[in-house]
Amino acid sequence: MATVVMTDDGVAFDGASAAGPLGGAETAFVGLAEALAARGHRVEVRNRCGAPLAHRGVNWTPLDAGVPTECDLYIGNRGHRVIALSPGARRRLFWIHNPARYLRKPRNLWPLARWRPTIVVSGPSHARTVPAWLPRGGCEIIPYGILDLFRRAEPRDPPPPVAVFTSNPLRGLDWLLDLWAGRIAPAAPGAELHIYAGAAVYGGTGAERMRQVLARADALQNRGVRRFAPVGREGLARVLHGTRVMLYRGDPGETFCLAAAEAQAMGVPAVVTPLGSVGERVTDGISGRVAHDDAAFAEAAIAVLRDDDLWRRWHLGALRTRRGLSWDDVAGRFEAFLQ
Repeated sequence: MATVVMTDDGVAFDGASAAGPLGGAETAFVGLAEALAARGHRVEVRNRCGAPLAHRGVNWTPLDAGVPTECDLYIGNRGHRVIALSPGARRRLFWIHNPARYLRKPRNLWPLARWRPTIVVSGPSHARTVPAWLPRGGCEIIPYGILDLFRRAEPRDPPPPVAVFTSNPLRGLDWLLDLWAGRIAPAAPGAELHIYAGAAVYGGTGAERMRQVLARADALQNRGVRRFAPVGREGLARVLHGTRVMLYRGDPGETFCLAAAEAQAMGVPAVVTPLGSVGERVTDGISGRVAHDDAAFAEAAIAVLRDDDLWRRWHLGALRTRRGLSWDDVAGRFEAFLQ
């Protein structure tokens, strides 16, 4: 059994938070911590949690209480302030979730140059954002895992023409609302766009801008737009089970897109664009469409909302090709750093 220390200095969350709405990076952090614990390791988390908590084999403790000085594997998560913690760690990783260009800032360069951690990224497009000259001990691609409740979906009959958006409202929802109202809804009578989104998932960051976008959604009820509060993972799985298609533009700052990965794992066809990493989550023409302009996006969305045969092909294609890795698979890849 190895001792693994994981740290994060971002928004407040802990293992129990994963039962409710939680951002993708936070969901990934919890998923990895619990999977490592399930593989028999002692996992100590230090982050902005409100109080100590032992949950599913993981010990959560507020960061201000201090970090163990020694461990077998240290995983600093996204923020430069955590790179240098646990100075006696046998192996040091720096797990990032945003494009790596932010690491060029001096406040990031100094601890990277001093500690030379292996930088862990989540996909090929993410890896391409890491400057070649950046000081580090290597760069490894390890995709996010997908929770088992999404990966065990079975083939099913075509659901009603309901599209879904389950990501950050600032990641293309404004654009999607324009396209929905102007092109998609008029050509797909009776179709609805269901939005599960809110600022609380992201610790209130960008709350006012999100409120403005969501207010636009509320004003489009006559075009079939319906807004719902964010839901936890079990609620999300139920929503996706009855969803016809995920419509998502993506964002240049996105490095994995867990929302699209979860939908595809459940067999929900997706229509996306190549922005950021979201095009990596869809097998074009097999599990959905990676559209390169607005017209192609609208055309694919309309087609899958109306055509049961197309829906079946993309549904079965998603189940066949987009199940993704389990968190146990991902934990095994992190565990390999101990060898």
